[in-house]
Amino acid sequence: MSAAVEEFNAYREKMNSRILEDNNKIIKRIFNLDTNAYMKGALDVKTKELLGLVASAVLRCDDCVKYHLETCYKEGFLKEEVVEALSIATLIGGTIVIPHLRRAYEFWDELEQSSSKDTVLKE
Repeated sequence: MSAAVEEFNAYREKMNSRILEDNNKIIKRIFNLDTNAYMKGALDVKTKELLGLVASAVLRCDDCVKYHLETCYKEGFLKEEVVEALSIATLIGGTIVIPHLRRAYEFWDELEQSSSKDTVLKE
């Protein structure tokens, strides 16, 4: 896994733990709702992740975009599928989304590089 991906995940895990240790009922319920919303239901997980990715890009949440990109990557999305979803986000969100699109491309590249490094190490 690339340093950028590892750093993002480590920080997210550290801070989520810190937030949850305060044992605030409302925050815990929001975290639980978020987790449950992305589980398989009438829509499959892959569809929900694309919806989350597009909404996150339109709302300009880089951390959310990274999270959904990584999950999309783990779910087996092709780059072309992710780019098409991000193109819809950019269309809807407008040119203000372009800086977030740049960072999304950069993070996807990190995910792909991590995968190719892992493959080389396994061989």
